[in-house]
Amino acid sequence: MPMKDKAVFLDRDGVINRMVYYEEHGIIDSPFKPEQLYIFPEAKKAISMIHGMGMKAILVSNQPGMAKGFYSLKTFNVINKKMNSVLSGVSSLDAVYYCLHHPKAKIKKYKKTCSCRKPKPGLLFKASREKGVDLARSYMVGDGITDIEAGKRAGCKTILIGNPKCDICSLFSYRGFKPDAIAGGILEAVSKIKKWEGHNGNIH
Repeated sequence: MPMKDKAVFLDRDGVINRMVYYEEHGIIDSPFKPEQLYIFPEAKKAISMIHGMGMKAILVSNQPGMAKGFYSLKTFNVINKKMNSVLSGVSSLDAVYYCLHHPKAKIKKYKKTCSCRKPKPGLLFKASREKGVDLARSYMVGDGITDIEAGKRAGCKTILIGNPKCDICSLFSYRGFKPDAIAGGILEAVSKIKKWEGHNGNIH
């Protein structure tokens, strides 16, 4: 049986693109309009580095905006199309997996308690099956507790983006897991992976 591929699973908002502040609601959330989508320039370089290591770059993201009634399916597809257009060529994603559900959704078709919404690892398991990924040799990079928990539950090594405060560290301890590393951004995270892979003798 051929050996399965390794992958770096990436959350979207806050990792690949900038979060948006909605002053009228007092919240920081995903982009609700195509013009709000800003891809971090370092994201393109980071994804190119992932491919340079012979690994797949796979996006796994909770996107409950439609479920909450913030935008339409048409708008969601335009945002996704814009992301894929910016991340083209050597920085293209190998696959994209979204969870569109929410247990308190306003839109009935998306209202459910599913197995794909992080912190559950369903998206990673699906990607593993469909893209031939060895989860035990792969990585999850995200900016939230749910990303790290999903990665851990799938058997991946994990990297948290950001500078967690002590209360977040306490939550990690309370939930019985913690990230394997912390990075300031996606490029630093992938650089850590490259270092780990090099130390394992997998790349030269």
